[in-house]
Amino acid sequence: MMLAEGSIHERGSAKLGCLIAAGVVLLMGLILAVTFAGRYNSLVALQESTEAAWSEIDNQYKRRYDLIPQLVSTVKGAADFEKSTLESVTEARASVGRAQLPAGLPTDPAQLQSYIQAQQGLGAALGRMFAVVERYPELKANQNFLSLQDQLEGTENRIAVARRDYIEAVRRFNTTRRSFPTNLVAGMFGFESVPQMQFDEAERETPQVEFDFGRR
Repeated sequence: MMLAEGSIHERGSAKLGCLIAAGVVLLMGLILAVTFAGRYNSLVALQESTEAAWSEIDNQYKRRYDLIPQLVSTVKGAADFEKSTLESVTEARASVGRAQLPAGLPTDPAQLQSYIQAQQGLGAALGRMFAVVERYPELKANQNFLSLQDQLEGTENRIAVARRDYIEAVRRFNTTRRSFPTNLVAGMFGFESVPQMQFDEAERETPQVEFDFGRR
């Protein structure tokens, strides 16, 4: 009788032990699932923020690209305006057109750098053109030119702000993606790192761009 009671007690203890072990495993699985879900959602949110930041840069670059034909056409109306300056702007715009990126976030660092360099070249060509305009009083009094100048100035400043926001968004996404255990989630669900824009430290600041040569 005593042996039977001992056997029942042992079986009960073993069953209780199994239930406890199963409960621990279930609890750990639940914790892992909640943790992974949280990390996944965090990556999704950061990726969407990065995509939104890139979209703003792209929109502002496209706005500048679309304004330039009107600007060139207006400047051509000035007597004896420097042909080489106009050609420089036109060629820089064509270079931007050739360097267009696929839709969505850029994924190829070399392709992104080529695109940014083309955009910087266009900005520099515009700056030189506005400097030359200083020698053409009729342009500085042309209302269409002044309107385009104001629109481009605002666009340049929005580009600078959007570029700063994108750099920060990419930094946050890539840092989070590399951290543990988020890196495991990123690997499981195909969250790739996003290439960062490369600029000199001075160019990382957000300058206020003013094409106000000769305006008073």
